[in-house]
Amino acid sequence: MRVELRAITKTFGTLKANDSITLDIPPSTIQGLLGENGAGKSTLMKILSGFISHDSGQILLDGKPVSIESPADSIRHGIGMLHQDPLDFPPFRLIENFILGSQSGTFKSRGLGRGLGIGRKQASADFRELCTRFDFDLDPDSWVDSLTVGERQQLEILRLLRLGARVLILDEPTTGISLPQKLKLFATLKKLAAEGMTVIFVSHKLADVDFLCDNAAVLRQGLLVGSAARPFSSKELVELMFGKELPQRERRHEKPGKGVLRVKNVALEGKRLHMEALDLEVRAGEVIGFAGMEGSGQDLLLGACAGLSQPVEGSVCLDYGETDMAGKTHHDFRKAGVAWLPAARLEAGLVPGLTLTEHFILAEGMKGVFIDRKKSKALTESRIASFRIKGRPDSTVESLSGGNQQRALLALLRTQLSLILVEHPTRGLDIESTAYIWAKLRDRCAQGTSVIFISSDLDEILEYSDRVLVFFAGKVSPPLDASGLNIERLGSLIGGRGWEDFATPKTEATKEGARA
Repeated sequence: MRVELRAITKTFGTLKANDSITLDIPPSTIQGLLGENGAGKSTLMKILSGFISHDSGQILLDGKPVSIESPADSIRHGIGMLHQDPLDFPPFRLIENFILGSQSGTFKSRGLGRGLGIGRKQASADFRELCTRFDFDLDPDSWVDSLTVGERQQLEILRLLRLGARVLILDEPTTGISLPQKLKLFATLKKLAAEGMTVIFVSHKLADVDFLCDNAAVLRQGLLVGSAARPFSSKELVELMFGKELPQRERRHEKPGKGVLRVKNVALEGKRLHMEALDLEVRAGEVIGFAGMEGSGQDLLLGACAGLSQPVEGSVCLDYGETDMAGKTHHDFRKAGVAWLPAARLEAGLVPGLTLTEHFILAEGMKGVFIDRKKSKALTESRIASFRIKGRPDSTVESLSGGNQQRALLALLRTQLSLILVEHPTRGLDIESTAYIWAKLRDRCAQGTSVIFISSDLDEILEYSDRVLVFFAGKVSPPLDASGLNIERLGSLIGGRGWEDFATPKTEATKEGARA
């Protein structure tokens, strides 16, 4: 299906999110859509997928003008969108999510030749047929909450195909998935394009666009500033995205100081995972990266270091053994100088509906019966300027882009901290925002603060970590010097290969040996 956007314009108050954008996407191609955070990419795709309406302009499909006022309109016209966080229902089984949105006699599953108003048995057959076709290893009777992010993406692709999608929009789809899952996704998208589908790939990762896309369009501050066809020039694309050439990032490492954290013989219980005999020692100024497929246990250990979960046994000590935090709450960890920045920024880190000013009032804990509004506004304006947040004191946090939400979380941190724990610090962020976030975290390290972070981006793990712990199915590697690792070695360990190189891997079966 040919997709044509003609002079699409969308404003939010005084902000022009899309400014007369015209873009022609031919069928059977993979179209890249690049831009920094807040460039207008998501707004444009939400217009095409019916989640928001445009102020002016026209959408044409195969040369015919169409009206798209809702996601239902969009799918009726054959357009499906895979969001960064898949729109599924974790309490349900895969087959129930697969059937979601079906209307009897309205659509036909792509290539299956059957209407959607069919029973569960037939739907299961269709599900398995599509899985075979794309080499997906999914069980229709398993629960959604047992899936990794990559598998949830696969489920959503199958659902959209069954609803008759001929145009597939993917918003930052490689965020939060492992390298093998990314390669599987790319193979699927190339196969779909070869079968005649139009794929729109929204990303800020130049390497992904270079590997996958046939064409790339670049947005900046709501404007379409340029486009290119393969072979791409990364330098030119970066200059289009940011209006300048970005400087080379300097690898910074601090000399480790005194001990700030000691995890000793810790056992942890998850929903489907049991981990034992975990040891970790962290010194001031260090950056420790946790690498592994989602659900491998890294979130359990990070949570134990924040007081968000309690170990079954063992000790978690701050000040290198001086303060045993066993049985303490997250509030106790916060008072002891530990900060936690969650991956779910709006759900767990910020308060939707509150402004930036109100967040800083809460974070500073201003004393007295009455709030000093003038002082609060001055503080907020100072933090907005210092952390280069694109927003105003009266901006609600949900109105900010992902990069600006992450900057706000950093701006809310207390001055004196011994340890910062971060889940996916740059998930969904562009190159410039990623460099900025890490510059701020490294500034903290220079002041003696340690950082432990989880990331599914192997390049990020290798570039910013001093030492790396790899997690696989309840096993945890000893701390590995990041300077001695490469993508291939790290990827092999994450996939379960090469663990025999470690003399005493931390597994459930070796608890007594590890203690001895």
